[in-house]
Amino acid sequence: MRASSSGSGWIGILALYTVHKGRFNCPGGGLLHSYLLVLLILLASIICALSALVYVSMQGTISNPGPRKSLPKLLYTRLLLYLPEFIWAVVGAVWVSDSSVHCEKTVINVVIGTVIASWVIIIFTIIGVLIVFDPLGGKKTFYLTDSVNRNLESSQSGQLLYNVKNTATRVWEKRIRLLCCCIVQDDDHRVAFTSIAELFRTYFSDTDLVPSDIAAGLILLHQEQDKMESCPKEPEEVLCHSPSSLVTDDLDIELENAAHYMLFAAAAYGWPYYIYTNPFTALCKLNGDCCGNRPTDSDITGSDRHNFHFGSILKITGLQYRDFIHISFHNKIYEIPFFVALDHKKEAIVVAVRGTLSFEDILTDLSADCEDLTLEDVLENGFVHKGITQAANYIYRKLINDGILNQAFTIAPEYKLVIVGHSLGGGTASILAIMLRNSFPTLRCYAFSPPGGLLSKSLADYTKHFIVSVIVGKDLVARLSMPNMEDLKRRIVRIVANCNRPKYQILLRGCWYEVFGGDPDNFPTELDGRNQDALTQPLLAEESLMVHRSPSYNALEDESHLNSPPQYPRLYLPGKIIHIVEESSSRRLCSSDIKYTARWTNETVFSSILISPKMITDHMPDVVLKALNSLTQEHGSCISCQTRECNTNVV
Repeated sequence: MRASSSGSGWIGILALYTVHKGRFNCPGGGLLHSYLLVLLILLASIICALSALVYVSMQGTISNPGPRKSLPKLLYTRLLLYLPEFIWAVVGAVWVSDSSVHCEKTVINVVIGTVIASWVIIIFTIIGVLIVFDPLGGKKTFYLTDSVNRNLESSQSGQLLYNVKNTATRVWEKRIRLLCCCIVQDDDHRVAFTSIAELFRTYFSDTDLVPSDIAAGLILLHQEQDKMESCPKEPEEVLCHSPSSLVTDDLDIELENAAHYMLFAAAAYGWPYYIYTNPFTALCKLNGDCCGNRPTDSDITGSDRHNFHFGSILKITGLQYRDFIHISFHNKIYEIPFFVALDHKKEAIVVAVRGTLSFEDILTDLSADCEDLTLEDVLENGFVHKGITQAANYIYRKLINDGILNQAFTIAPEYKLVIVGHSLGGGTASILAIMLRNSFPTLRCYAFSPPGGLLSKSLADYTKHFIVSVIVGKDLVARLSMPNMEDLKRRIVRIVANCNRPKYQILLRGCWYEVFGGDPDNFPTELDGRNQDALTQPLLAEESLMVHRSPSYNALEDESHLNSPPQYPRLYLPGKIIHIVEESSSRRLCSSDIKYTARWTNETVFSSILISPKMITDHMPDVVLKALNSLTQEHGSCISCQTRECNTNVV
């Protein structure tokens, strides 16, 4: 991208210089002539350096850097060119701001555009270097391999290793702070930054992969996965999902309930969701209500300018003002918005928790350390996601200590309690339901697309009595957990390191496959021709991409993983799980008709991350709601058909 922008800029400036070559007689024209001439030479040098970088980087394979050994020298050459580029950008800015220059307006405007473009490129380059640059460089590889293997018991080696880890954590913390520079940072943010930085440092410390390597690995994994899915399944794999009539009835009831309560989970997103799903009419509809007074019967906290959030919630749920007990738009790290409303159709008091919609929510998601959750009369202990548990604690205190639930049950004492949420909201709703279970034994929870790394096995089994999770297709978030991420890293390292094609070919063919489809490429790999026993050992190419032996890498050995505990405890999805998959689809000119099928499944189905363009779209709340509505409508049409057949037979 930088090469193309430099090339187009060079052509434009050359054309400008050629057209106006003999017309620099205006005041300040001599300086302009010198500026354009030097800029042409400078851009030509930059283009040559970038072209050489592109050519050399295309040589060899990912695990064979030998043909790219001249790349550092070219990078240093390009880095040196930044100095005259910066100086000349300053010269251009000075010339543009000089009021004594009186040349043609077209020439001045073009030079102004050139100066602005130069500064924008320089600023973005500096930001990119600050985010991506690793100050440890080769020291990380040296210390984490040699220091550990030589004599870690010596205080000197231990101190060196500690310093490297501490520096790496600070690097990640600075990157996170830079990305979150637009939000107000307090003590909670600083603690979260450190915790997330430590998590990233641990995860990325044992690999030597760059972003383009990861992209190539995801492309290869997707194509490999598609080839495996095209193979016929074993008969027992299909039969194990054949439900009994009792299970089918139970599934249909839960699907109907889920479709109803998904409206509340989606409504918790407020106006962004409403405008996203109604892009042409939402603003007009909301403008009619934006000037209306807030209801006096409900308690609203947090910022809601123009009443857009609350107006959207009313439109999506179809409830009245008087049906809302409490609405909170307050949003900080570990403190997420929610609302409490009376659902007269299902005779339920609904607590709907919002999913991820802000930087604070992302920090809550990424605070993925494990912490104990000990409840009286429930379990001895269980592990839970730290950030989501703190968010559930916040809502629990509001519901109980502020008397919100007492107020709701005073109004509707015969109603049952239902807790719902999507994504982060689904995970928070699940842990909140565990906390409230003793006080409200009949409560139900519907978690739509909750995070995969949420509950330990004992807690997940306990929640099967009152929580239903709904997952659509290849949803990434439902499969996100640290063990699954470690497994994905191992798979990427293995398939990328042993592909014998250059990276640019993988990326180009992969982009073509993702956009236009076709048959998956059959890339030759180092795995070809090896016997089954040899496949259990890591290859030399893989070891070249590993800084040191990862906990996940133990899976490649025969017995080592049995003797060492996993670095991350395995966490699971909550409750009973309904998995909705796309059975068939027919695309029309302006729409697509998709047919879904649903079945009960277990948490082992989500023990691996699937690579697909739909891994993100399957998580979106509108897709989940569309799938649930499609299934309930299909079930309703089947019942009406059966009723008509029965009436015909009676007649």
